[in-house]
Formats: sequence, C-alpha cells, structure tokens
Amino acid sequence: MAPSGEGRPPPPTDRPQARTATTGNPPRPNGGAGLPVIALVIALVLLAVVFIGAITSLAPTSDACAPQTMGPPVAGIPANYLALYRKAAADYGIPWEILAAIGSVESDHGRSTAPGVRSGANHAGAGGPMQFLPATWTAFGVDGNHDGRKDRYDPADAIPAAANYLRHNGAPTRLRTALFAYNHSNTYVDNVLGRAHKYKTTPTTNNRPTATTPPAECAEAAAITAPNETIAKIIAFAMAQRGKPYVFGATGPNAWDCSSLVQAAYKAAGLTIPRTTFTQWPFGVRIPNNQAQPGDLVFFNSGPGTSTNRPGHVGLVIGHGRMIAARCSTCRPAIGVEPYNRPDWTGTTRPIQRISQGHNNHT
Repeated sequence: MAPSGEGRPPPPTDRPQARTATTGNPPRPNGGAGLPVIALVIALVLLAVVFIGAITSLAPTSDACAPQTMGPPVAGIPANYLALYRKAAADYGIPWEILAAIGSVESDHGRSTAPGVRSGANHAGAGGPMQFLPATWTAFGVDGNHDGRKDRYDPADAIPAAANYLRHNGAPTRLRTALFAYNHSNTYVDNVLGRAHKYKTTPTTNNRPTATTPPAECAEAAAITAPNETIAKIIAFAMAQRGKPYVFGATGPNAWDCSSLVQAAYKAAGLTIPRTTFTQWPFGVRIPNNQAQPGDLVFFNSGPGTSTNRPGHVGLVIGHGRMIAARCSTCRPAIGVEPYNRPDWTGTTRPIQRISQGHNNHT
C-alpha cells in the first residue's frame, strides 16, 4: 500500500508487495429472513384472482434495509465511512480510530481528488481510499459488502481489507509494527497514531448513538411492481428462496445455483426455460440494458466457465435496477437482492417474449 496524500515522498523500494494471507475473513451473519413463504404466495395468488392484469407489489426485505444503530458521530469523518470503520473494527479486532486515521492520511476518507483514490493509481501504483497496491489487494482484499466482488475503490471492501492486513501483521498487539508494514515510514506511523489519538479523545458531536438511514435501494425495493400475474409468480418464487444456500449445480428445493433458481422461478409460473446460464443466454429475446424490466434476465461475465459472449452468471430483474440472484457459496446472503448495474454486466434477455412466440419447448 502507498500513501496518496499530496506532497508526500514516494514510498521506499522495499515496500511490501504480495503476501500469503494466513487469516481468513471473520464469520458474518446470514442475510435477512425475508417474508414468510406461504403468506407471500397466498397474497400474490389472491391479488391475481381479484385483479387480473393489475399491478402486484413485491417488497423484498433484508438486514441491509433495517435501520442500523451506530456510535455517536465524529467530527471530520463522513457518516458512511465512520460506520465502515466501526464495523471493520468489530469484525477484525482493530481499533476503529486506527482505521479512521489511515483513511484520513491516505485519502481524507475518500474525499481526496488525488490520482488513484477513486480510480486509476497514484505514482506508486496504489489505489482506493485505503491505497492498496494491486499485489497486496490480491492477497488481502475483502468482499466487505458481499456483492461478489473485491473492489479496492469501494470503501465497503477497502476498509475491512485494511483491517485484515493490519491483523495479519500483528495488530492490535503489535500495532506499530503492523502500521510500519502498511507503509514503511516511521513518520507515517507517527502521523497515523497521532490522528488516531485525536479521534479517540476528541468529544463526539453528539453523545447519543444514531440510526443509519437505510440505503436508497431499500425504498425502491419496497415499491417493486410486477406488470402481470405471470411475472408476479416468477418473482414471488425467487424471493421466497432467500435465506437458502448457494451450491453450484444444485437444483433445489433446499439449495440453488444462479441458473437453477431462475429456471425454477419460471417453472413456478408454468413456463419452461433452459437449465444452465450458458443455454439461458441465447434463449431469451435480447433487450437493451436500459430497457430491463421485472422478469427479464441479466447476465454477467463472471462465474465458472465464463468467456466472451458466454456469460457465467445470471440474475432475475425485480425492478428499480435490482435483481434477485443466487450469488455464491460464501456470499451473505447467498441468495439475495442486489443492483445489477455493474461493470461485468454483459446483457439482458426477455425469455417470456420468446415463450410467447411459441418456443416454450426447451428443457
């Protein structure tokens, strides 16, 4: 890792590169329990019977959408960064003020406009709010927000990764040694420790804990609508699978992979689509990404066997830029709702349009 602050000297050439991580990520709680399956399905069926063709509301829930209590605010630290520092501190046993001090020195908590903070790299090749070198990130990067990616520019990943790296190098018992491993400069170490002391001893701006505001996508998820009974059934089935594990090759009912979940959701509405991601991709009618609507499938260049024009991951659009997907065996939740607008988004298809054209004969 290399500092990105303006006016700071380049790091020494003996700066650490890749290391073999010996500490895994700490256990994380499962995602939200979701709505009761029976109640959700019954409600959707009754709505469809009474209002054929009416709009059906689906409101996914998860722990991320519940208000979270956090400690008192600290002057000079953005609330979202402070919450991430405190969570990483709890997960990895590193004092939050140390993580905050590193974030302050490296990037002013992500607010610096210096090269490498939000994209690209600085003069030493480091990037992101916690300034990771590529090799170090490969060894110690963390998927802190469980979106299936480790992104050094995302503070939700970079901050716990910094805690992971510090712990690997002896923190909190050998804190100075760990900080020196982070940046081979005694001046840097003194600077971080000084800022950490200030954060720890400065009175907070409010003596009472505050509740974080749920992400904007939670409000959007609460307003999800399905345009007809068929799509409502597809989405309802998929949403009812939240909380179950991801197992590659599984076909339910107790576990799913990404494509089997989608296939089963369509089957719940009386429709048949191919089983695997590779065969689902050419099956549906191709739709421009900006025209995706509930019931469509979104595909990604990730997952086992993926290659050019052969995407290996699929999710089911539920609306407002969100999809439900069986994500991965280590993701929490393994099956959950997340945004689909990401760099590896390959394309969008509409199987129901293909089926309506008389091609519902695939297995």
